[in-house]
Amino acid sequence: MLEFFINVDKAIFHFFNTTTANPIFDFLMPIITNQNIWAVPILFIVFYLAIKGGRRGQICVVILIVSVGLADYTSASILKPFFQRLRPSHELTEGIRVLMGKGGKYGFVSSHAANMFAAAVVFSYFYERYNKVFFTIATMIAFSRVYVGVHYPADIIFGGLLGYGLSWAVLSLWVIIKMRELKRGAKWILY
Repeated sequence: MLEFFINVDKAIFHFFNTTTANPIFDFLMPIITNQNIWAVPILFIVFYLAIKGGRRGQICVVILIVSVGLADYTSASILKPFFQRLRPSHELTEGIRVLMGKGGKYGFVSSHAANMFAAAVVFSYFYERYNKVFFTIATMIAFSRVYVGVHYPADIIFGGLLGYGLSWAVLSLWVIIKMRELKRGAKWILY
């Protein structure tokens, strides 16, 4: 049964990595997936929210750091070594397109997907009117990992679910703290 799902995963990977290949995506997807390109805008947003975003922005930044840090650590340091599923760029040597570096040896679960979906959940919680933008960006980055040849679809799906779930766990803890502090009459949690 597991082998069936692995074969389906590989077939879907081949579809998105080779069948949908086109010059526009060949140009855009390596840019979208490159974390070095995203690092500066993300750091700018974090600093802006921490300095100019008021209490809402400051609390958002703290929860964002905890959520993304937890998602990144869990995906990269626990799940990838545990499952040891080779990335397609390491396992499949023929018939795939690798549009950038091969990435680390193991790919399950995708840290990019986990981190971006964790961030999308946190940003959507605090800035709900932009939630479609946040989740569109997270989905584009996750898809780009398959398109450029460094992740299977299951890697990004389960990475996204990991980030989504962990960030909601952190947000739930925040809500518990917030409710407790409201009952005590604390003002620091108001935004």
